[in-house]
Amino acid sequence: MLYDLIVIGSGVSGLAGAMYAARLGLKVLVLGELRGGTITLTHLVENYPGFVSISGLELAQKLEEHARSYPNVEIKDAKVTKIARNEGGGFSITSDAGSYMAKSVLYATGTEHKKLGVKGEEGFANKGVHYCALCDGAFYKNKVAAVIGGSDTAAKDALVLTEWCSKVYIIYRGEKIRPEPVNYERVMRNEKIEVISNTNVLEIYGSRKVEGVVLDRPYNGSDRLPLDAVFIAIGHVPLSRLAAEVGVELDAKGYVKINRNSETNVPGFFAAGDVTDTRFKQAIVGVGEAVEAAYSAYLFLAGKG
Repeated sequence: MLYDLIVIGSGVSGLAGAMYAARLGLKVLVLGELRGGTITLTHLVENYPGFVSISGLELAQKLEEHARSYPNVEIKDAKVTKIARNEGGGFSITSDAGSYMAKSVLYATGTEHKKLGVKGEEGFANKGVHYCALCDGAFYKNKVAAVIGGSDTAAKDALVLTEWCSKVYIIYRGEKIRPEPVNYERVMRNEKIEVISNTNVLEIYGSRKVEGVVLDRPYNGSDRLPLDAVFIAIGHVPLSRLAAEVGVELDAKGYVKINRNSETNVPGFFAAGDVTDTRFKQAIVGVGEAVEAAYSAYLFLAGKG
């Protein structure tokens, strides 16, 4: 079947783009592996206009409901494996749910968690090494955990873990953690959280499960810190490979380059959200980019008659 727009990625950016494209009368298909995207793994969202505080899952569900309210939107859970440009124009999309044709594409695949790259990380995956505090924190009731990283995500993960853990360390290579001011204050006020700065983790050790980490400088007289769990929050890697394969230009870090109209260098191929080279990675930014992309797709198709 031929669609006016196929959205690759079913996170908040993809869903917003689908909704707005449908408002403009386009026939839209959304293909994605994680309905709602990574924001569904966020405990609380407090910086999305219109909601003082809302869970990431609830926010994603509201965007999906809005998109589904238009009869010209289809949403399928599927992994896209290939995008190809057609000689006569448009694109062919191959997924594990089938193959589809599109006059235009909105690429909103987002990112995946960056790995720490130390000994023990892969071996103890899901045996004490995790990347989502909200998903796995409950397994460590009255245990000791550490969050690796100093970003806003790391701070929020540490705060979530205090709901279950007896003690939470934040281990950061820099001088001072750098979350949003409100979350910095929350971390500093929380008696369960202790920040270890200017320190790197060299190894995650244990027998059948995580028992601790090796640090590159002594803490309280030892370079070994006993732990029951390690949550890694050191950033993300853009899921841009499929875009690159059709000739879409990437920046030096692998993010899709877009202009103010969410256009890439490939005609008819638009992008939005965390996979793009926009400097500020926030849900509201991605949603705005996706709406711009939907309008750009509408103008592109109108120009094609």
